[in-house]
Amino acid sequence: MSSIPSSWRIARFHELLRRVDRRIAVDDTSRYRCAGVRWYGLGAFVREERLGIEIARKQQWILRAGDVVYNKLFAWKNSFAIADMAVDGCIVSDKFPTYQIDDALVLPRFLGYYFRLPSLGEQAQALSKGAAAISKLTLNPTQFWDLTVPLPPLSEQRRIVPMIEELAAKIEEARGLRRQAAEETNLVGGRAMDSLLQTCGAQREPLERFLLEPLLNGLSLPAAKMGLGTGILFARVGVVNPGTFDHHQTKRVDIELEPDSPYWLRPGDVLVSRGNTLQLVGRAAVFEGIPSPCAMPDLLIRVRTDPELADPRFVAGFFRSREAREYIEGHAKGTSPSMKKISQGILRSMPIPAISVTEQRRMIAHLDDLQAKVDVLKRLQGEAQAELDALLPSVLERAFRGEL
Repeated sequence: MSSIPSSWRIARFHELLRRVDRRIAVDDTSRYRCAGVRWYGLGAFVREERLGIEIARKQQWILRAGDVVYNKLFAWKNSFAIADMAVDGCIVSDKFPTYQIDDALVLPRFLGYYFRLPSLGEQAQALSKGAAAISKLTLNPTQFWDLTVPLPPLSEQRRIVPMIEELAAKIEEARGLRRQAAEETNLVGGRAMDSLLQTCGAQREPLERFLLEPLLNGLSLPAAKMGLGTGILFARVGVVNPGTFDHHQTKRVDIELEPDSPYWLRPGDVLVSRGNTLQLVGRAAVFEGIPSPCAMPDLLIRVRTDPELADPRFVAGFFRSREAREYIEGHAKGTSPSMKKISQGILRSMPIPAISVTEQRRMIAHLDDLQAKVDVLKRLQGEAQAELDALLPSVLERAFRGEL
């Protein structure tokens, strides 16, 4: 932190906060809301609700609105928060020490914005104890007291906080507009397909008529074998979410597959998500051969089309149309909002436009040309998002240098 105005001072957390200890003994028959603290100063949240008998550590602590709370294991990730009413009365473990603010010295909102400043995380990392690996670093309460904050008089804090909030609101408004633009951009391909389908006037026939091989669900993977950094490359279910094969959405799984296993992907395979949220279930993408070799997990259904009847890119493109989405969302099953599923039977019966491969490829060429323009727009949107993401940290840095 660079120099600060002469009316400011560097204050230790020990001066501004007082430790509170509202420990309780967990009752096995009662239900409890358990709180956590997000990284990057983004606040406390209700992590889960559990029955007391399901909580291993029977000594817990009550969190109250207005408390400062932090995660000892992730203080270096700015895991600090001021509790709000959403977490009032929640419980936390001993990994989440709690404190009360001396509001005669510091405004809670002023301190809350300071929790988002990267330099605080750097302080916490330097003060943390533990193994060399960053993931093992712990900021214990003894070291927590030594954290510091540039502290202006209360009158100056009262001037600074509304300025930060006004700028933060404008940044969030810009982010909302950018998200809306991104959502509109993602709909372009589907709307273009809708328009093309309206002009072709083709009859619909079930997808199974266009298949070269029967549909196939991917391989169910044992959890203990996943994400170990070695083994066979598998596609994740999110590989199809963008509507094109996202080769970054892959993982290593420590199992073996025979060279002739049906679970290996081939170029031209259409992959369809059979389980996801209602908005994402039924998303489809064509595997173009990269990365190779790559296998498929059980939440994907493989569709291999007869090349004389259907171009796989046309089939995957049709899945983005409003007609296809209405069919999929109308047939998806499941009680959980986060996991709706479609079956092979539903997919086999899905009505597909029966048009010639030549006409399909004409449509694909039109969509490819449009997609090239969309890709340019997405790149520009990504650059705009990066600039927006950098704005608030820049505002906070200036605020805590006394430059607002």
